[in-house]
Amino acid sequence: MKTSAIDKKTLYAYLEEIKDPEVPVLSIIDLGIVRDIRMNDDDELEITITSTYTGCPAMDMITASIRTELATLGFKKIKVIQVHSPAWTTDWMSAGGKRKLQEYGIAPPDKRFSTPKDGVECPLCHSSNTRLVSEFGSTACKAWYQCNDCKEPFDYFKCH
Repeated sequence: MKTSAIDKKTLYAYLEEIKDPEVPVLSIIDLGIVRDIRMNDDDELEITITSTYTGCPAMDMITASIRTELATLGFKKIKVIQVHSPAWTTDWMSAGGKRKLQEYGIAPPDKRFSTPKDGVECPLCHSSNTRLVSEFGSTACKAWYQCNDCKEPFDYFKCH
């Protein structure tokens, strides 16, 4: 594929197909981890990504998925660069991604940058009568809560 003829909007649409292995309803675009896409002088496609957490175990799989997706589309030279600065923030998540989290049963991040002890809206019944069970949920980027009204446990995607 002649990569110089492909615009960034099309490349972002291709990357929208790659899902987060830990939260499969979210694409890497929804998460906001794709920081840049560019062609270098050697006609090599460079994708710059930032992990949601340093040491996130999903990043190797995401990197491999990016390479596979773009190779399948005919790209020959693909370089995935992981950067840690600036640090990823939940502000980079798309509004659609936050909505998908809630529909999936994970409370989306709000603007509280510390893990609240209670009051996180339950993604199932929408009650704020909730309590923190553990600072860490199913993954390091989530906390574990329980709703006092519907009694269901749920993850909360932590702000940072």
